[in-house]
Amino acid sequence: MKGSYCRNARRQFLLGMARVGVALILPTSRVEAAGITGIGDAINKAGRQRMLSQRMAKAYCQIGLGILPERSQKILAQSQQRFSEQLVELKTYAPTQDIKESYTELANLWRQYQNLLSGKPSLDNARLIATLNEDVLRTAHLATTQLELHAASNVGRLINIAGRQRMLSQRMAKFYMLRQWGIKSAALDQEARLARREFLSALDALGKAPENDRPIKNELDLARMQWLFFDEALKRQDVGGKDMMTYATNVATTSERLLEVMDRITGHYTRISAATSAPTRKR
Repeated sequence: MKGSYCRNARRQFLLGMARVGVALILPTSRVEAAGITGIGDAINKAGRQRMLSQRMAKAYCQIGLGILPERSQKILAQSQQRFSEQLVELKTYAPTQDIKESYTELANLWRQYQNLLSGKPSLDNARLIATLNEDVLRTAHLATTQLELHAASNVGRLINIAGRQRMLSQRMAKFYMLRQWGIKSAALDQEARLARREFLSALDALGKAPENDRPIKNELDLARMQWLFFDEALKRQDVGGKDMMTYATNVATTSERLLEVMDRITGHYTRISAATSAPTRKR
């Protein structure tokens, strides 16, 4: 009973730190699962689960709104498959009891979320998704933070930050699509504004990282350029009229382009992590 209490207390502590962006460094584990090559790869995939939770909600709304329906259907199907596959890998890899419990909780939420995502999109289900996707995101973020704390270098933190940018790109687009479908509230608007501030703050922090090499710097320059296009599309939220679908389509496409750039940046940091954690050969 005491052990269970301690684990629960630790989970709450970590969740609190995850919300304020605190990053501690703990020894890495050598446990590896098929499909996960190391702690950096685990953080990358764990962070991608956060992104997919938002991307699926965005794609669901786009299908319901008739925005690039075929492409959106493909995005939704591929995202569901990838979330399921990575969840299995991460549950197998989980190096501590706390992380195992997080992925057990995430698996339970995923079953509910996947059920809502199935079938023809409806406004009633979209309202349920608007709430449930937040629970999926929160749990996936907790697990990512737990894995980051298990990393042995600052690169783990950079993988987490860059990976979270992927999520924020989809989160901002998701809020836009929910509002287009008539699902709106002061709380959702506040979360959308917060996501924007967090994205800009993290982009600035990544730009200052001493680990950045030329390829990363080039990608960060491209990310800033893509952000300008995406932000301009988001600002057209309440234009309405005959141009509404054009602006919504712009949000759908620019969010995907920004996601692609941030995913490449996350991959660069993951490779740096793999190189720095690789064992040195004895001569």
